[in-house]
Amino acid sequence: MNRSPVGPVTAEERLAAAYTRIEKAERPEIWITLRRYEDVLAEARALDARVAAGAVLPLAGRLFAVKDNIDVAGLPTTAACPAYAYRPEVSATAVQRLTDAGALVLGKTNMDQFATGLVGTRSPYGPVRSAGRPEKISGGSSSGSAVAVALGIADFALGTDTAGSGRVPAAFNDIVGIKPTLGLVPNTGVVPAARPYDSVSVFARTLAEAQQALTVMIGPDPADPRSRTWPDAVRLAAPQRPRVALPRDEDLAPLSDEARAAFHAAAGRLRDTGAETVVTDVSPLLECARLLYDGALVAERHAAVGEFIARHPEAADPVVAGIISAAGTLPAHALAADQERLDHFRAAAARLLAGFDALLLPTTTEHPTIAAVRADPVGINKRLGTYTNFVNLLDLAAVAVPAGEADGSPFGISIITRAFDDQTGLDLAARLLGEAGESAGRARAPLPGTGVDLAVFGAHRHGQPLNHQLTGLGARYAGDVRTAAAYRLTALATEPPKPGVIRVGADRGGAITGERWTLSPAALGRFLAELPAPMSLGRIQLDDGSWVLGFQCDPHSAASGTDITHHGDWLAYLATITDPGRP
Repeated sequence: MNRSPVGPVTAEERLAAAYTRIEKAERPEIWITLRRYEDVLAEARALDARVAAGAVLPLAGRLFAVKDNIDVAGLPTTAACPAYAYRPEVSATAVQRLTDAGALVLGKTNMDQFATGLVGTRSPYGPVRSAGRPEKISGGSSSGSAVAVALGIADFALGTDTAGSGRVPAAFNDIVGIKPTLGLVPNTGVVPAARPYDSVSVFARTLAEAQQALTVMIGPDPADPRSRTWPDAVRLAAPQRPRVALPRDEDLAPLSDEARAAFHAAAGRLRDTGAETVVTDVSPLLECARLLYDGALVAERHAAVGEFIARHPEAADPVVAGIISAAGTLPAHALAADQERLDHFRAAAARLLAGFDALLLPTTTEHPTIAAVRADPVGINKRLGTYTNFVNLLDLAAVAVPAGEADGSPFGISIITRAFDDQTGLDLAARLLGEAGESAGRARAPLPGTGVDLAVFGAHRHGQPLNHQLTGLGARYAGDVRTAAAYRLTALATEPPKPGVIRVGADRGGAITGERWTLSPAALGRFLAELPAPMSLGRIQLDDGSWVLGFQCDPHSAASGTDITHHGDWLAYLATITDPGRP
């Protein structure tokens, strides 16, 4: 575990700080099952001992909360319905992967019953209040998870997202919510809401924290027939100048003037980072959103828990029971018809997003009070899903991030991308949050763990004439490199000018500076297929003794060029050409 000169540094110290915050927060409605401090303390001490012994655990000592429709071994799963409770012997795949990585479970969090709602009030354990505005709703259905993060109790928390439950609570509580591509995080051990459209989501106070947790959870699971893997051609970075679609003014009609201003300000900040924004008609997406509850697709909710509610009608929240019971009366032909409509909406969404890297939308429409939701539990809930309901129906990915304030509450925006373009959404979110470093291409390691590293030394480096060949393939900058002192650098007579790198041995060579880029396997194949002579790819030894794929050239071509090894860097050599007085 990395140690810091200030703040809690061991798992035991972090745990003590978290339980102090729990006591001070006085928010019992966050939890359905809060673990005894002594039980978690024993795990924390065991974890600290493992780390001291040299165990490498990427999430060592991180504390997380789990929505109570996701199994944690030994803790009851209720889905916010006490009569439904069962005690699983094994954890959900997502939870197990996190604990295997060194994270510690604090407890199970409150939620809209059976994950049916975006409000956080449909629970026998009480409504969950917004972290910063206790008279207002927290958002749901992942209500307790979002507030546990917003109050600084948990480092991150798991939610589920079918209609927006991993994004609306993020907006209301001024935190980050990531809803990945369907199936990337397995749903094994998750109580379904609408099985084809369910996704495990993650909340955190920073994008980096959320992405790190998500990275650990992703990967196929044979027990989940809907789990998926990254395609070979997945993009590992957003383009340097991405094209982002924006809604028309009429598409923002549900927003107040202040919320519209906050949205346009966020779009302006994105443009300031180099993005191109284009207004487009997103009404087909908003129309699709209404299918989730107003159409026959809601039958999926009856398939999930309808039989239980029929047997235990008194155990269910009246609003939840009404939605799910009514879904059981829908005829099969109505479901088939709406599934066909959904296919047409998917085709329309593909046309709408063609030529764009992402879509920017408000996360939700308003931040209502608990009293207002009690007075109109269905109407308000329906409005809150205006900009979220369609995302899973259309197999898209989304990142929800804070974007200032509007009408006395936090305001949030969402970056929506095609399936498997999750990293593009994360990079754009990083730009908006100022977490991107020098540029989006220089952000943290990519979410897809399928990349191949490539060392480049000349015309493909940042700012050089062929760099676009890498960025156009979704390659991601991964840092500067330096070869072992066994190579020679030659200026070749090519157009555009480029260097040749050749291994000659430690007694005759020098160290050459370059850059490391990461590409997907398919992107690397396309790149190699277009590589012109005399360039080739081979293994390059770096100064730390490791080997990486990199540019080389044949000895004959190198011999015909100008030896510039003494510069040690192609860019340094180019500087002497533009500035002849430079040695």
